[in-house]
Amino acid sequence: VVVETIVDGGDIVGYGEGLPVEFVTGETAEKVVDTIGSFTQLPFFPWDLDDVKAIWNFVDSLPPGKENNASICALELSLLDALGKYENKAVTEYFSHDFLAETIRYSGSITLGNEQRIRELCRIIKGIGMNQIRIKMDQDLEQNSLSLRVVREEFANNCELRIDPNAVWDRNLAFKHLPLIQKYNVDVVEEPLPRGAPGFVEFAGRVRDMGGILMACESAPTIQEVQQIIEEGYYGMINVKISRSGGFRRSLEIIKLARNSDLGFQIGCTIGESGVLSAAGRALGLLCGDARCYDGSYDSFILEKNITTKDVTFGRGGEAGPLGGYGLGIEVSKDRLMELSERTVQFRHQIL
Repeated sequence: VVVETIVDGGDIVGYGEGLPVEFVTGETAEKVVDTIGSFTQLPFFPWDLDDVKAIWNFVDSLPPGKENNASICALELSLLDALGKYENKAVTEYFSHDFLAETIRYSGSITLGNEQRIRELCRIIKGIGMNQIRIKMDQDLEQNSLSLRVVREEFANNCELRIDPNAVWDRNLAFKHLPLIQKYNVDVVEEPLPRGAPGFVEFAGRVRDMGGILMACESAPTIQEVQQIIEEGYYGMINVKISRSGGFRRSLEIIKLARNSDLGFQIGCTIGESGVLSAAGRALGLLCGDARCYDGSYDSFILEKNITTKDVTFGRGGEAGPLGGYGLGIEVSKDRLMELSERTVQFRHQIL
């Protein structure tokens, strides 16, 4: 869902994006549109876009749960992008620079596929010069074993290896993967089975004993859930995704809590992001130079069409820096946006 914020009679246009993932937060595209409409009718919605504090006051006043995070993200990004363009500021200027990086390096991603396809992806990633790899896993033990074997054959031990089952394993399947995790020297296991599922605590202990790190992803969309994760002590990392966590404000609060609790974190992305969310993820990544790893800016690799005029894809070695310009640093093609949109809805400020 893309939000377009138009101010000063159309002289300034800001863009934001929220990508709902129903099985994580319960949001759908239709629900996000409805929620955005209801939020614009709240008395504290910042129609007078003249101070970033008004945006923060608005975001802070919204319900704290995960149920509206994609909506909040889309609105917040569009308001920040518009304000940045109005004030001639990059969006990163509205946040602390204590952990600001000049550049970050994104990870390569291996999707499910046969051996030939996996080798092709490995060689593309090696050709780019990346040395952090994330492998998608599913419920097929043989497929997962194949992916791990091929990646290690192609990279040897010259890469950090993360596997991501997206919480689809049960206890039995998780324990069957332990020999593979040890054999192929997997560094990080991302959300193997749901937090609290039978066998989760024992599995977490086994991964830790092998020197691996368990990373929370789907179970860490809000600061409240991350606080619980810290108190339980089973995860060594969390994956922070700007849309799922509700924008910059909420994501950075989660990251601050993680830092203060010595909990590692990565800056992640959601499959299907346009250049708008890629740009926001880039800015968040640059603000968090202390993150262990970064996923995102895959635009030219996964999107047949994009709505941004600037290519937000990373460069050689996965390296990426500021996009330049004001706001999020991107411009949106209105023609392409309308071409790709299923429907549009307008919300106007009625001046009494």
